[in-house]
Amino acid sequence: MRKKNRIRLKNKHLLAILTFFCIAAIALTLTSKVSFTPVRNIAGTILLPFQKGVNTVGNLLTDTKNIARNKEDIIAENEDLKRQINELKERAVLKEEDEQELARLRELYALDQNYSEYSKIAAQVISKDPSNWFNSFIINRGTEDGVNVEMNVITNGGLVGIITEAGPHWASVRSIIDDNSNVSGMTMTTADNCIVSGDLTLKDEGKLSFYQMHTENQINSGEKIVTSNISDKYLPGILIGYIDEVTDDSNHLTKTGVIVPTVDFRHIQEVLVITTLKQTGGQQ
Repeated sequence: MRKKNRIRLKNKHLLAILTFFCIAAIALTLTSKVSFTPVRNIAGTILLPFQKGVNTVGNLLTDTKNIARNKEDIIAENEDLKRQINELKERAVLKEEDEQELARLRELYALDQNYSEYSKIAAQVISKDPSNWFNSFIINRGTEDGVNVEMNVITNGGLVGIITEAGPHWASVRSIIDDNSNVSGMTMTTADNCIVSGDLTLKDEGKLSFYQMHTENQINSGEKIVTSNISDKYLPGILIGYIDEVTDDSNHLTKTGVIVPTVDFRHIQEVLVITTLKQTGGQQ
């Protein structure tokens, strides 16, 4: 069976034919005697699909370019929005920190007014021991600022502790929650004396213990305990805390119990150092 012969035109032949056709069409347009309408109709029929295709491709390329440009704009806008959100978050954090600091400073100011009979120096905590509690810590004031050993330290409306060591621009504070601390205290209403001390068994609760309270008076929960007049290092009348529990000792002469301190010994940031020493009553 013979294969049918197929006419195949090479690209160069096809190009030559189209060129001839175009030249003939141009020649016809130059002659006014020949009507070009049929030729124009044929050319339109042949070229119109190509023109539509070119227009379609052009529109597609334009749309693609616009889409790419819009995508870049969206990405840039998104990055700008992220930056603005981060800035707003940072401002919110800074504002909250400022508000918290302002609240603490107001508390210190109120505390300063409560103990206006004593001169004081404000200080910030710059270091503490590794535990969760502020048993001992370092402040950013020292001898060059008028801070010396055995000066009382207060914050949050109550007694924090005492200066145990001081350098030119730093000082170490031992707090009353430390188990080596002992403070002579007394009840606010009856002036019954007792010893307030740090207690390892109560530290996790943030509480203190008291003992050797010689009294025949009825002592109730909520009673204020302040530093007593007979203390050799602590100035009198500084609030320590409130009685939480009271127990009569077996001798029926003394009482022991638990005190909730006014100071939060987990969170201390600013303190006031009272620059009056108990021994001399003079200012340093």
